[in-house]
Amino acid sequence: MNALIEARGLTQRFGDFTAVDDVSLHVDAGEVVGLLGANGAGKTTTIRMLLGLARPTAGQALLDGAPPTRKSRRRLGYVPQGLGLYSELTVSENLAFAAQAFGCEPAGLEGALADESDTLVAALPLGLRRQLAFVCALQHGPDVLVLDEPTSGVEPLARVRLWDRIRSQADRGVGVLVTTHYMQEARQCDRLLLMSDGRLVAQGSEADIVDGTRAVAVHAQDWARAFEILSAAGMAVNLAGRDVRVIDPDEAHLQAVLAQAGLEATVTEVAPTIEERMTMLARA
Repeated sequence: MNALIEARGLTQRFGDFTAVDDVSLHVDAGEVVGLLGANGAGKTTTIRMLLGLARPTAGQALLDGAPPTRKSRRRLGYVPQGLGLYSELTVSENLAFAAQAFGCEPAGLEGALADESDTLVAALPLGLRRQLAFVCALQHGPDVLVLDEPTSGVEPLARVRLWDRIRSQADRGVGVLVTTHYMQEARQCDRLLLMSDGRLVAQGSEADIVDGTRAVAVHAQDWARAFEILSAAGMAVNLAGRDVRVIDPDEAHLQAVLAQAGLEATVTEVAPTIEERMTMLARA
């Protein structure tokens, strides 16, 4: 059985710069796959090749086992980072335009969007614009949803509601590929793919992604000073509340730096996070 959407060795070069380097991935029916990575990791370029919007330098992008065509792309629902809406059209006009492109009836509007049906998209708050883009992507009943940062800039309650809709689509057999910067959202995915510098560097569960990364928490009364001196010593540090977290530490060096600064602190091992794994990849 073919994957709904698949990349085989996808590569994209712009002159001497390689934006995507030999990426292979797949999304099956009924699963939500999270594509993670820092800005510039190659996520959006990979998506554009998968959708047939950009021609790969090498490799293949496949929809149901074949290169994407005008006809097969009708099976896709896509929400780009820029949302793909027309700011000079109203909410209902955007829906009608997208429906006509896919040969279906415009979807019905609910809630706040229904109240704004005659409002120009340019006048909508970002959260409602993202909701509208999602409705436009769903109204033709796609088999595959590709969502590029669909909840960026959306307030928490609206993010939860959008994710409820994403999961409901997967429950009815739609394959979903989604990029996100929110790690609590990444944990709602069935599988995770981590990109760095254009390459796919890890995949699987959260535990699979962080495998091989260590982290410790430094608890100090003067946590701001602890952060400052450890950062100045060249360590990879993050803050979690008032705990200073150090990623992949040389513990002897860590203790020496604390002692030299005369800073009293306790150091405990903690579970690493995906963000910390991404930090180390970026430093490398």
